[in-house]
Parts: sequence; structure tokens; C-alpha cells
Amino acid sequence: MDKAVLLLSGGLDSTTALAIAKAQGFDVYTLSFAYGQRHFHELTAAQNIAAHYGVREHRVLTFDLGGFGGSALTENAIAVPKDRNLDKPQGGIPVTYVPARNTIFLSFALAWAETLEAYDIFIGVNALDYSGYPDCRPEFIRAFEDMANLATAYGMESGRRIEIHTPLINMSKAEIIRTGLELGVDYSLTTSCYDPDEQGRACGHCDSCQLRRNGFEENGIDDPVRYVA
Repeated sequence: MDKAVLLLSGGLDSTTALAIAKAQGFDVYTLSFAYGQRHFHELTAAQNIAAHYGVREHRVLTFDLGGFGGSALTENAIAVPKDRNLDKPQGGIPVTYVPARNTIFLSFALAWAETLEAYDIFIGVNALDYSGYPDCRPEFIRAFEDMANLATAYGMESGRRIEIHTPLINMSKAEIIRTGLELGVDYSLTTSCYDPDEQGRACGHCDSCQLRRNGFEENGIDDPVRYVA
């Protein structure tokens, strides 16, 4: 079995990507981050999901992007936007964007992959139902993949190409959920909310909650996670 490193946030998208990687026969190592985010419910979810899927190893790295600020996900002084109309262009990148987050996350994944001699890295980015983050675009992924093959010893010497897998990148949220359900994903294990309460219940009003709810509604089924209202 080929090894793969997968970025696991505990959310709907990364869990679906994990189910896809397992279905494709990869021996999966999952990586999560305590990066100074507003809440840690997602890390608990990621741990439970990794255990559920019996991944080879699950690691959590700790560092503080909150020290730089600039995002509603790392700085409590910045409010998480609620009840935005996502059907209309909002203009600009929302304050929930964390500066350079996917670049940093993928760099850590690449470092672990090199030590494992794994040539496959999975990330659950999506370029359709997303909030306009620049590091979710296909051109970013292509650029990072090219860099990975230039910047690593095993990329230069092995004769094999490192590949960044983005199986969800051209799917709508409804299509992602449908794919996951076909693979038996238990979405009650996941959490997507940017601003959950202390019990981990989703707010139901942030961009991520709205996109998730709409995806389940389009599939004609109820979202199994708990909501405040």
C-alpha cells in the first residue's frame, strides 16, 4: 500500500477526503493542527475520525498563528460573520481567511511525507462552495505541488513525483456529501462551524454552517450534527 499524508481538520470536507483516500487503497497518516484557533472542538473531532478510520498514525502539531492575528478564526476581537447571503457575490476575502494557512499546513504535511517516503498528500480544499479563500484554488495547489518537487531531497532524487490530491476541488457541497454518504461517512463525527458554543454545538449562521446545511438540504436529508438553533 502506498503511504499518504492527509490534512484532517475534523470537518466535513477533510473527512470525505479521508474516506476517498482509504477507498483508493492508501495507507493514511493524518495530520491536524492546534494553530491558535478560536476553539478546539475540531481537534477532538479529528481524533475521533482518525480512530474511526483506523489510520496508521494521527498527529497534532501545535503552533500559534494567532500570534499574527488577522483572522476571525484566530483573533477573538474579530467577529465571525453571520447570516451572509452566500448566493450573491460578497466582494473581497472574508475575515475568516487565516493568512497563509494552507501553505503552512501543506508544508508540514510535506515534511512528514518526506520522512515517511510518502509521495501522496491529500487536502480537502474546494473551489466551488467555499468562501473565496485564495489558498483553495487549483492554481495554488499546482504551484505548491511544483514547489514540493523542487524543494525536497526525495522529490529530487527518487524519480517519483510528489502529488497533492484534491479530490473535492471541483465538487459542490451537495456533491461532497453525496460522495461521502456513498462511502459510508458518518457525518455526525464531523464539525464545520466557525463559532460553536462551549458544548461544541454549531451556530448555524456562519458561512461554513450555511454551506453545510445547504448541502444536506440539497440531498434531502438532515444534517446529523447538533445546532444551537
